Amino acid sequence: MRFKELVLTVGRTRLASLLLPNRHAGPFVSDWPAPAGRSRRLAHRWMATLIDRAPPQGAGSAAVALLLLATVCYGVERGGHGPEIAANVQELCDSAANAFGFRISEIAISGEHDVTREDILATAGVTGRTSLLFLNAAQVRTRLLTNPWIADAAVLKLYPGRLRVEIKERKPFALWQKDGGVALIAADGTVLEPFVPHRFLKLPLVVGVGAQREAAGFLAALTRYPAIAHQVEASVLVADRRWNLYLKGGIEVQLPEAAPEHALQRLVELDRSKKLLTRDIVKVDLRLPDRVTVRLSDEAAAARDAALKAADKNKKKRKGGEA
Repeated sequence: MRFKELVLTVGRTRLASLLLPNRHAGPFVSDWPAPAGRSRRLAHRWMATLIDRAPPQGAGSAAVALLLLATVCYGVERGGHGPEIAANVQELCDSAANAFGFRISEIAISGEHDVTREDILATAGVTGRTSLLFLNAAQVRTRLLTNPWIADAAVLKLYPGRLRVEIKERKPFALWQKDGGVALIAADGTVLEPFVPHRFLKLPLVVGVGAQREAAGFLAALTRYPAIAHQVEASVLVADRRWNLYLKGGIEVQLPEAAPEHALQRLVELDRSKKLLTRDIVKVDLRLPDRVTVRLSDEAAAARDAALKAADKNKKKRKGGEA
């Protein structure tokens, strides 16, 4: 009886050990099947270690802090405060870099003529607190190109404290009149100023929608005929297709859409042979290749009509006397 009881007790103990979790192996370790082979035993050991490892101290606080940070970032983004915060962070970084000897001590600028040094630095966003270490040269170049006077720019950082800025300016080319306003433009049509500084008042004037784009090619052709170009007060683009010239003497010259240079050459020849542009006329129409139409001024037209009438009367008198 004792032997049977002992066997039964041992059997129950083994059965209990299979049903109850192992307190020494950590939670749920007994649920894993017995590993077969070395690799499985190693995997079982690692998984048991990971499951049994307690979370690091402060993990909960860190998770809460990350959640709060994400919430703040979302609020900043939704509220539009990102640029302001970025500026504050940039200022802190610049202050720290300046303290370590990366303050910009020298700024060399080349290529400026119509743009002042102060305007260049203001556009670039470079101040006395800017550090060379945290200066983004690509961003500075992008800011410089927002100035219509600056066609191209190069920004070079020379550590520990020198900054070099090279710019290429657009040149004032003409005055552009549109919708009652006159602006200063470059050869590529870029509006340099929405007004005209006094020193540029003698530049050629172009008028009309699209004239700022077409001015460079047309004015280049016009300069090849200085006898006409010196008399031009304004060049007007008509329907974005062809040009009319308004001369200082009050004469309007209508040019064709195709081959305006040939028409200009004809005008030069007529003025040389017939003194056309010194006569009392108000319009010269050169739009047709086989003819030139001239319109007299009102005074000249009235005088011409009176002269024709007088000539007609004299003719009639002579016929009456002969009869």
